[in-house]
Amino acid sequence: MEWKIIKSPSPGTIDILMRRKGSPASHDMSDFDAVGLVQGRLIDMVVAADIAEKAAGVFVEDIRGSCPQNLVMIAIFGDTAAVEAAISDICRVFQEHRQVTL
Repeated sequence: MEWKIIKSPSPGTIDILMRRKGSPASHDMSDFDAVGLVQGRLIDMVVAADIAEKAAGVFVEDIRGSCPQNLVMIAIFGDTAAVEAAISDICRVFQEHRQVTL
């Protein structure tokens, strides 16, 4: 799993994300100042989306891609602190799970 946070995304970056969304907007797409991008296997991205939305005041959208390794990407939208908290919780839960299953 890989992740990045974009603080104050540019209009061009927002446009790229909106064009690549895999579904119609499920939330008001005008009220956010950061985007967290998380990429990994489908099963992990569904779990990551659930963790993110439970952890902080964010909303998650799937982002279409053309990855030959069949990886999936989600975008986590919200204020900077909420996106950072969501990413932190995702990393923590996946790290805890990795330690348990080894």
